[in-house]
Amino acid sequence: MAYPPLVEPAAELTREEVHRYSRHLIIPDVGMAGQKRLKNARVLVIGAGGLGSPALLYLAAAGVGTLGVIDFDTVDESNLQRQIIHGQSDIGKSKAISAKESIAEVNPLVNVVVHETRLDNDNVMDIFAQYDLILDGTDNFATRYLVNDAAVLSNKPYVWGSIFRFEGQVSVFWAEHGPQYRDLYPSPPPPGMVPSCAEGGVLGVLCASIGSIMVTEAIKLITGIGEPLIGRLMVYDALEMSYKTLKLRRDPAGEPITGLIDYESFCGAITDEAAAAQVGHTLSVKQLEEMLNERDSRERDFVLIDVREQVEREINQIPGSILIPKGDFQTGAALADLPQDKQVVLYCKTGVRSAEVLAMVHDAGLADAVHVGGGVSAWVSQIDPSQASY
Repeated sequence: MAYPPLVEPAAELTREEVHRYSRHLIIPDVGMAGQKRLKNARVLVIGAGGLGSPALLYLAAAGVGTLGVIDFDTVDESNLQRQIIHGQSDIGKSKAISAKESIAEVNPLVNVVVHETRLDNDNVMDIFAQYDLILDGTDNFATRYLVNDAAVLSNKPYVWGSIFRFEGQVSVFWAEHGPQYRDLYPSPPPPGMVPSCAEGGVLGVLCASIGSIMVTEAIKLITGIGEPLIGRLMVYDALEMSYKTLKLRRDPAGEPITGLIDYESFCGAITDEAAAAQVGHTLSVKQLEEMLNERDSRERDFVLIDVREQVEREINQIPGSILIPKGDFQTGAALADLPQDKQVVLYCKTGVRSAEVLAMVHDAGLADAVHVGGGVSAWVSQIDPSQASY
């Protein structure tokens, strides 16, 4: 189904713009009118990360007149494997500022509006009001539901993309014309069920594949050409090199969105059981260091268990630990082998997975079990910076 162009065309293109965008202008479907619409469009990209990087670069190259960039994070070396809008010299710099500088190199004719802030209930409606179209490349469920609900309330279309390891998904949500994100995912997955990219990884080039599709959808919406992914979900598998398109429909039982909610509580970082288990049972890495020294001098005994995956352990680890992945606890296989005569200490990357395992261990009767707050990331940062981080 075709949809009318999202924005009106600008009054004119300059001689410089005609030369720059000439390969667009000679496409009959785009032409002068389409390029003028791109010039007049205001597009907000949420996140200057894996998906935001190629999206921002290609939106700028395409001649979108105003690009909004919202990101509160700074560039880390681990970002550079996939976040191609940033470079080595940008490490430590604001991602939003770094993105603006890169966009200026690609196309100085684009007006870049920087929002160095976290998108939240207090600012989302005001920020969305400044734009015609939203691109959501965030990697957490709380922000995804916030973006969806704010887009519904402000009657804004938005292009959504998601990536994990070798797979990606893209759709266009516009409540006035079709399904919304809540029709695809009425509720978030249980806390701890779906690992983030920081925990599970992502193939760097996958960001380019999905980000470019998101920009293609944005151009189609702005210019009114083609058939956007409204009411359809595109699923990409990089290992099989396959694209599948699934039909989406409105959920007849879906509750109407009448306002914004507490999205952190709605999505939950960890389960209620894990949150309760870690109260009074959380060690700092400094405390663990002291315990390890006491164990070395035979003043105390305990077993230190790494609940991450083997591939993570090959990057870094806390010395004196053994590996029992979280999945072995979930199946129950690990519980029977836990020592009954010594304390169990658990850790993961940041403390989220170990808190979940801690609740399972407590349920198994080991009430004195504890976990390490901040996990191995805190250990490397505060105790042993000679190890690599990820």
